[in-house]
Amino acid sequence: MSLSVETSGSSSVNTHIGLETETLIIFGAVALFGLFVDIWAHRKDKPIALKSAIAWTLFWITISMCFAGYLYYHFNAEVASLFLAGYLFEQALSVDNLFVMMAIFAWFKVPEQYCHRVLYWGVLGAIFFRLLFVVIGSALFALGPAVEVVFALLVAASGVMMLRKKEDDDEEHADYSNHIAFRAVRLFFPVFPRLVGHNFFINKAHAMAELEKPENKGIELKKVGAVFATPLFLCLAVIETTDVMFAFDSVPAVIAVSREPLIVYSAMIFAVMGLRSMYFVLDAMRQYLVHLEKAVTVLLFFIAFKLAASASLHLTGFGYDIDVYTSLIVIAVILGIGIISSFIFPAKIKDQAKEAAVAVAAEAQTSTEAKETDSNEANK
Repeated sequence: MSLSVETSGSSSVNTHIGLETETLIIFGAVALFGLFVDIWAHRKDKPIALKSAIAWTLFWITISMCFAGYLYYHFNAEVASLFLAGYLFEQALSVDNLFVMMAIFAWFKVPEQYCHRVLYWGVLGAIFFRLLFVVIGSALFALGPAVEVVFALLVAASGVMMLRKKEDDDEEHADYSNHIAFRAVRLFFPVFPRLVGHNFFINKAHAMAELEKPENKGIELKKVGAVFATPLFLCLAVIETTDVMFAFDSVPAVIAVSREPLIVYSAMIFAVMGLRSMYFVLDAMRQYLVHLEKAVTVLLFFIAFKLAASASLHLTGFGYDIDVYTSLIVIAVILGIGIISSFIFPAKIKDQAKEAAVAVAAEAQTSTEAKETDSNEANK
């Protein structure tokens, strides 16, 4: 075991735990246990009720806190605090990611009972890409304080983009047919235009059998191949690509809290694996948590300041290293303010009316498209 704690005059704590074998085994065992239990419980395609989603969210929080407890007793309070700070920050940044996923599911018209399946495979992809980004990010941070300046600018730019996004309501109605992942899938696979159960792919025989069904009468396949991708796989590809783009913000931000790869990666993975259940909680409570995204934006600027202050201290001697306890308190307080203020100062009535009008318009458009399709089929 490699563990050292150094405290500078700025009260910063530098904790090094390395890649200790026992901790790696405990982390892998706890993560795999939670993932197995979750997969077994959700092996059937069915909508997830709010109570169930809340229970599973609490399950993943409990699993994460158990690992934090292990770090506390096996190492010390500083190590556990680093994990908790990284975990909270990844959860906070994932909020905006989940809201985008809601828009993607809505655009692809994915039934609720299939959302968990898409999110499951998305999480598996996130586990791999987070590992890749953590390794690269940790190596870059080790190059020196100049890299901190670059990442501070990137994180601050992400905060500015989030502010601008709130001013642009049209982004919620983006056309994902122009998304790079959407176009890439269509480049390599012929696409069957309608959902076929929970299948991501179907073979040619299955596709031909689907065309014989009355509800698929009139569908013409633009390309034919041995294997067809379904809209559910297109949705997964767009969500996975979107998550990778969000990782460019979250990985530097979490590394800013702790430079230990094992702490960073474990914190991010436990947060990511709990996102599937949290998705359904946020989906049900989105209209109430109206100020939560603003809190996430504030957190991005806080991390940008933390990186810049640390870089300035090492480059010029003037600056400040924000210690882990301060970071943990700031993250918890800002998130708490975002949640509490959402209930104290809910969305204005006109905003709620606007959202309702958009929903009604979307439903009317869907109904119109369905009628036009039926009319075209009848004329044929």
